[in-house]
Amino acid sequence: MQSKKLISPNIKFTNMTKADIVREIAKSTGIDKQTVLTSVESFMELVKDSLSQGDNVYLRGFGSFVIKKRAQKTARNISKNTTIIIPEHNIPSFKPAKTFHDKVK
Repeated sequence: MQSKKLISPNIKFTNMTKADIVREIAKSTGIDKQTVLTSVESFMELVKDSLSQGDNVYLRGFGSFVIKKRAQKTARNISKNTTIIIPEHNIPSFKPAKTFHDKVK
């Protein structure tokens, strides 16, 4: 199965913003920008909500948004010369799919 390229290969971005993503999707699909913006924001909210509830999000061929547990650890406050305990906590993480990783490489 061959995928259709949505973004022109001649476009060079130093950093891509949400507005750039919306503009490129709207241009390549013909859907108006407001509809694309609503879809992109809905996707991001869904990912955030899923991760905050402890559920991972898997996008085949793209990657996975997962929750990683950080163990409790002891750290030092060097300005006060004291030790502090950082409790166990969760952080969001993105793990790219092999095809994504290979393309960026």
